[in-house]
Amino acid sequence: MVDVDVLIAGAGPVGLTAASELCRRGVSCRIVDRLPARLPYARAVGVQPRTLEIWDRMGMVREALETAVPLKGQLLYVNGEEGLRIDLELPPEVPYGFAALPQYETERLLEELLHRRGGDVERGTELVSFEQDSDEVRVVLSAPSGGTEELTARYLMGCDGAHSAVRKGLGLSFEGAALPEEYMLGDVEVDWDLPAGYGIRASHVVDKQPDDLLVCIPLPGDHRYRMSMAAPPELSRAGRKDADGVTHGLSGDQGPVPGIEHIQTVLDRLSPRPTTASSLRWSSVFRISHRIVGRYGRGRVFVAGDAAHIHPPTGAQGMNTGIQDAYNLVWKVAAAVRGRAGPGLLESYDAERRPVGEEVVDRTLRHARSGIQADPENLATMMLREAQLLVGYRGSEIVGPDGSAHDGPAPGDRAPDCGGLLYALGAFPVRLFSMLREREHTLILYADHEDQLASFDQVAAAAVHAAHGMLNACAVLAPKVSAPALRLPAVHDGLDEFRRTYGARGGEAVVVRPDGYLGLRAIPADGPELPAHLAMLLGT
Repeated sequence: MVDVDVLIAGAGPVGLTAASELCRRGVSCRIVDRLPARLPYARAVGVQPRTLEIWDRMGMVREALETAVPLKGQLLYVNGEEGLRIDLELPPEVPYGFAALPQYETERLLEELLHRRGGDVERGTELVSFEQDSDEVRVVLSAPSGGTEELTARYLMGCDGAHSAVRKGLGLSFEGAALPEEYMLGDVEVDWDLPAGYGIRASHVVDKQPDDLLVCIPLPGDHRYRMSMAAPPELSRAGRKDADGVTHGLSGDQGPVPGIEHIQTVLDRLSPRPTTASSLRWSSVFRISHRIVGRYGRGRVFVAGDAAHIHPPTGAQGMNTGIQDAYNLVWKVAAAVRGRAGPGLLESYDAERRPVGEEVVDRTLRHARSGIQADPENLATMMLREAQLLVGYRGSEIVGPDGSAHDGPAPGDRAPDCGGLLYALGAFPVRLFSMLREREHTLILYADHEDQLASFDQVAAAAVHAAHGMLNACAVLAPKVSAPALRLPAVHDGLDEFRRTYGARGGEAVVVRPDGYLGLRAIPADGPELPAHLAMLLGT
C-alpha cells in the first residue's frame, strides 16, 4: 500500500508547477525541499510568453501580470557607443508578451496557488535515497528534526536542480562541460536615464572579440535591475569543486560575495551612462555549465528542469523550459495514477521533452559564445523561438498524423489562442484560452453548416466516455449556424478567428491536450480516428 501517489523533490518553479497541477486533479502528492525557506534571489528573471500561457491555463496569470514588469527589448552598446536595438515584438494574436519577474516572486505565486489547492511545501526535508520496482517507489527522507522517514509513492519526480539527488539515484548520465568564465550577479538600483523596460547589454570589444561584458535585466521597482558581469579575481571560485562535479549555479556560502563596490567598478567601465549603484539586495558568484541528461526518467521516476538540463542563461530559457517539462509530465502521471495511461504515455515524456532540452542547450551555448546574431533565422522567427512558441511535438507517437490537408496548426503544434467567441448567454466575447482554463483534454467540434450538427452530441458523449471523464467537449459554430437543439456547450465564432487561425473545416474534431498542444485533428468528427486516439492515450 502506497503512502502518496506522487512525491516531488524540489520546490522551485518546476516542482511547484507539478504539485499545483497534481492537486488540481485530485492526485495526492507531497513536495519536499531541503532548504528551510525560499531563497531571496532573483535568479531566473525572464518569463516567456509561453509560460504566461501555461499560467493562464493553470489559473494564476492574473497574479503574474499584476506582479511582473513588461520586458520591452534590449539595448546593445559596444565600446560605449549605442548599437543594435532589439524590440521584443510578437504577432498580435499572441496573447502575452515577454515579462521580467524575480524567481522568488514566481515561487511565491506558485506556492500560493498550491496552498489554494490544498497543498504545502515540506521545508527542510531532503530526499536521501530511493529504490523502485514495477509497483512503487520506496523513499527515505531526512526530516527537519534530524531523523528520517520512509514512505512509498507510486511515482517520484526529481525537480531538485543541477545537483539532483533523483538524477544521481537513477544513475543517469549528465553529459556536458563547464564554461571557464565566472560571473557575479547583483540586484541593485541605478540612477541612469535609459528607457524603462529594456535590458542593457554593454560590451568592450577588441579585434571583434568581447573582453568585458555587462548585462542588466529590469526588475519590478524604480530603476532596479539584476546585473551580471565578469567576476574579479578576488571573488573567483576557480579550483573549488562541487561535491558531485557539476559546476553550475550560485556560489551560495561557498566563498566571498560581491559588494556594491565590485558592481560599481564594472559600471564605471561599461555603463552607457554615468551612474551610481545603490540598494544592493543580494549578490553572488555564478558559474555556468551546459549539460543534458541521457534520458528524462526510468520506470516510475522522472527528472525535470535543471535536474535534466542546464545551460547558459542566455535568452531566459532555463526556468521556462523546466516549467514546460513539468506541465508536459504531470497530466501523463495523473492519468497513470488513475490507471488510465495508455501504452507509451509515460514514455512520451522523454520522447517529447528531451529533444526540446537538447535544442535549448545547443542554442543557448551558441548564443553565449557568439550572440544571437549567430543564428540565421529572421528576427520574427527568432522572437517566436525565444518566446518558446515554436516548441512542438509533431511526430510524437501520442499525437495524430500531421495531415497535409490542414491549413492551420497540426497535431503536436501549440494550440493558438483566438478571440471573438460568443456564448448565447454572454454579452461579451471570450477567448479560446479562457475556455481551456483548468481543463483536461478538450474536444472542439467545428460546424459551418447546420447539417453537420446532427452527430455532435453523440460524438461528444462517446468521447467523454472513452476518455473516462478526463475530457471536456464543446462546439464552435460559424457565425450564421443556428443550433437550438444542441445539448453540447457551444460558442459562435463571432469574428471568424477560430476558422482562420485553425484552418477549421466543417464537421471537424480538434483535440487539445491538457498541456495546450493539439493531439488530433479528424474529419469527419464521427469517424474512427477520435475514439482510437483517446483509447491510445488513456486506455480502453
